[in-house]
Amino acid sequence: MTNPVYRYGTVSAQGVQWSLRRNCSVTPAQLGGLFASLCLVSTVIAVYFWVQGAVLVMPFALVELVMVGVAFVAYGRHATDGENIVLRDSRLVVELENAGRLERAEFSRQWVRIEPKAGERSLIEVSGNGRRVEVGRYMRPELRPALARELRQALRGT
Repeated sequence: MTNPVYRYGTVSAQGVQWSLRRNCSVTPAQLGGLFASLCLVSTVIAVYFWVQGAVLVMPFALVELVMVGVAFVAYGRHATDGENIVLRDSRLVVELENAGRLERAEFSRQWVRIEPKAGERSLIEVSGNGRRVEVGRYMRPELRPALARELRQALRGT
């Protein structure tokens, strides 16, 4: 029997894995470099106007940098968010990472259910063994039904 081909999943010797990640164009390290350069430029401009006698520019520049820093920290905390779904032997393992916090749920392959939470374009609910987990938040809504079908196909072993 040949290995099935999955659009979103990767087949390996250990099983099938789906890795769904947030689409971030800037890494946290790049964001730190951008913030440092923004601080440098803003401080140079504020010092220039301070020397010219416009003393209120410096406090406003400081407030601006603090607010941008807070926004960058919030972005950086969520830049690595994602969902990892692994089907290995008789277990389906779902790991959700949100702001550095990892939530893990394991399901028995034979008892797990994969269904849309509400409508066809809603998040996918993985349930079984008395637990429920929602996945698919990092996919476009119109692609979620295809992911659900793929998960069901993998669980059936076809």
